[in-house]
Amino acid sequence: MKTIILAGGFGTRLSEYTDIKPKPMVEIGGQPVLWHIMNIYAYYGYKDFLVALGYKGEVIKEYFLNYYALKSDFTVNLANGNVDYLQKKTVDWKVSLIDTGLNSLTGGRVKRLKKYVGNETFMLTYGDGVANIDIQKLVEFHKSHGKMATITAVRPAARFGELLMSDDQNVISFQEKPQTTQGWINGGFFVLEPEFFDLINNDRTVLEEDPLERAAEAGELKAYLHDGFWQCMDTVRDRNVLEDLWQTNQSPWKVWNDSR
Repeated sequence: MKTIILAGGFGTRLSEYTDIKPKPMVEIGGQPVLWHIMNIYAYYGYKDFLVALGYKGEVIKEYFLNYYALKSDFTVNLANGNVDYLQKKTVDWKVSLIDTGLNSLTGGRVKRLKKYVGNETFMLTYGDGVANIDIQKLVEFHKSHGKMATITAVRPAARFGELLMSDDQNVISFQEKPQTTQGWINGGFFVLEPEFFDLINNDRTVLEEDPLERAAEAGELKAYLHDGFWQCMDTVRDRNVLEDLWQTNQSPWKVWNDSR
């Protein structure tokens, strides 16, 4: 099963980093957040990726073209240009890097990848969010209900401490930045049937508007409830939260081993 990763947006709310690189290439623990996302899928055996490029897509292309050089020790013979790898870290991923237009919106980027997906069930997620989600259980849930689309619903961490108070304003409990109990939001990590492409009109279609709204109205959209860790990387603050978790070995999304 192929996995589409949306990696073409401008990332304007993270401009401190995205002036020089696309948001999926902003690093957590010295590795692009895109790499972290791909490792989550690969851990569960899903290693065929379609990366939808747009803004500064050449940075992502260069990263994967030089993937082994960046992660391995090697000797270069300058007389003939031959490269001998002294220690080569390999991964068995297939990564297709596809330009989906500089100004395409999220739905338009997905539509442009239809010919690469074919008539098969596929997965889709954003290039800026990580979670300790069990991808295999997500896929099994999708297959069990027989609908066109599955969206992962998450409850993000609260930005501030959460107070529970009595009517006379006594604080009953205090939790420092817990997982919010205020409702579910779109967390990405979709599983979709190929018919979903027919709900997308063109490059100006926003995935989160017409296509998903139409799927819901038709009774073809189910939610997979993920009550565990989830964090997007919209701002510098979000990036710093993820970096701190990684550096303190408290990164819940890291399900793979360190050999990658």
